[in-house]
Amino acid sequence: MPRLVQNYQQEDCTMTGAKQEGEFSFLAPAGYYIALRVGFAFPLAEHNALPKRWVERYTHQGYMPYDPIMRWLYDNSGAARWSEITLQDPRGILLQARRHGLVYGVAISCAPMGAEGQRSFGSFARSDREFESGEIATLEAKLRRLHEATAPPTNLTRAELEALAMVRDGLLLKQIAARLGVSEGAIKQRLRSAKNKLGANTSSQAVSAAVGYGLI
Repeated sequence: MPRLVQNYQQEDCTMTGAKQEGEFSFLAPAGYYIALRVGFAFPLAEHNALPKRWVERYTHQGYMPYDPIMRWLYDNSGAARWSEITLQDPRGILLQARRHGLVYGVAISCAPMGAEGQRSFGSFARSDREFESGEIATLEAKLRRLHEATAPPTNLTRAELEALAMVRDGLLLKQIAARLGVSEGAIKQRLRSAKNKLGANTSSQAVSAAVGYGLI
């Protein structure tokens, strides 16, 4: 599943749009990281605008399980300045982050709502001062809109999901039709409907989206 925002219905909700990135960068000039709809292991989409050297060190050292900010994001909802998070930092990750300009920050987490059980979160940084309450509220509102814009669709039928699951498993149209006891035309119609509901152009994209949403 590509780690990029895929096929959002509204252009102003895409994280890869220049306007959206500019708004986050303006509020968090030192960098930011956003993960949308985090499932069992990976987010449906993510955007990393943190300093390249810090990302390389963070990844190489495998800091994520020890990062107090990430632990807070997974366990809480709402917003907190980094300076307000009192979780232990045995590897001195926050001290090292300061050397890359990530001095002040805010963590924002949108807790799972409804049956989908997926959360979205972001970590935003400045080098000059603490985030003001109004800035935090704006970031939280923007993240919440992205979280809601990427909610999994609820209108796919059981038959459509069944067809997508079989495509995922590598079955051909005629094999799917034979297994379900219907015509190939019926399977094509189910896949066409599923693509429309998922905002996908191809069956492969529809399968990837359905897997990312945890629907199949």
